[in-house]
This record gives sequence, structure tokens and C-alpha cells, in this order.
Amino acid sequence: MEFVFQPEAPVAVPVAGSDVHFAVRRVYCVGRNYAAHAREMGFDPDREPPFFFCKPADAVVPVAYGELLELNYPPKTSNYHYEAELVAVIGKGGSDIAVAGALDHVWGYAVGLDMTRRDLQMKMREMGRPWEIGKAFDRSAPIGPIHKASDVGHFEKGGIWLTVNGEMKQQSDISHLIWSVADTVADLSKFFRLEPGDVIYTGTPEGVGAVKAGDSITVGVEKLGELHVRVV
Repeated sequence: MEFVFQPEAPVAVPVAGSDVHFAVRRVYCVGRNYAAHAREMGFDPDREPPFFFCKPADAVVPVAYGELLELNYPPKTSNYHYEAELVAVIGKGGSDIAVAGALDHVWGYAVGLDMTRRDLQMKMREMGRPWEIGKAFDRSAPIGPIHKASDVGHFEKGGIWLTVNGEMKQQSDISHLIWSVADTVADLSKFFRLEPGDVIYTGTPEGVGAVKAGDSITVGVEKLGELHVRVV
């Protein structure tokens, strides 16, 4: 097969404890999946079913253990926010997946950041327009090494936290997810056929906020380690 131009190789996230990499196909994100975060954004979590948005696969920035990721402050924003997330990755495809079998489709987990141009997101929301310029921009989805579910188990609970310059900003537990990983996989599969390589950012707890150039971010999830980022 000949191409007009040579396509780039897929984004590849390292698998913890091995030389294998996980090729990213699609990136799905769950909006307002912690009740306290939904409230801080001005919404009632008891009245909303889960909803999803996407980032392009090349928004993903893999970060190896011990690596400090330098993340450029993006253009066209003055309100650049962090969002700590548990990330689930799909290893078995399917549509209309039942909640009872949903975790069979999850290959592993990672620590992630959903970086957001909040001012642009809010402007688009107020205008009734899509969020892409606030959420789906370049390098907006840093992710740590993927841990196989067969090694770390599945996450019904476990601490999740984020610090900025050593100060705790987000601190919660995976058990506070409104829609569990299994619920999320099952519901998402009603709208899209999930395939191996799909990456799901499962939502962020309360405490989101802005960072500026020079700030250092550390985000972690129990059993998955930490991700270190400096905004430049």
C-alpha cells in the first residue's frame, strides 16, 4: 500500500516492569465522575447520567517512571488546569458490554492527567459549542506506565492525589467514583465499539485548579505510582 505521506507510528505507552508497549487507539474521557467535583463545577451529580468526550490519540504523552515531563504552557489560555485521573485501558473489544463482564475487557491501569484550558472550555460551554479547544489540544493527556490488571487487580477503591509545588490540591479515593470502571466501560460500549488500544480517563476528584509556568505537579494513584510534571 502506498501513502501520500508516511503515517506516524501509534502513540505507545510503556507497560510497567517490561519492555512491551501499549499502542493507543482512541482516548475517551468521563466528565464529572466524582460528586464533589461535579458540585465544584456547578452541577448536581445526582441528576446526570455519565457523559463522555474524546481526545485525539496523539494528545497522549507517555511518561516513564522517574522521568520528569516538561509540559509547555499551551497557547490561547490564561487558566490552565490539572485534573488527576485513574486511567483504564482496553485489551478486549466489544459492544453493548454487560456491567458484570466489563472488567474482563480492561487490560490495565495507569495514572493520568487531563490537562484543560478551562477558560476556553467554559466559553465553549456557555456558547453551546463543543469543548475540543479546551480539552483536546496537543499534549493534554500525560500518562504513566500501564500496570496489567493481572498484576494490580481492578480498582474499586484506592487513593488518588495531586500536589502542586508540594501542596496537596486533590485527594480522594477511587471508591468515590459515581460510575465505577465497570459501569463506565459498559455504558461507553453502548455508544462506541471498544477495541484493544482504547484508553479511558475515568474522571477527576474535587480540587482542580490552575497552574502556571514553573509549577511542579505530582499525581498518583495507589498501587500505580506517581507521575511528575513541570509546566514550562
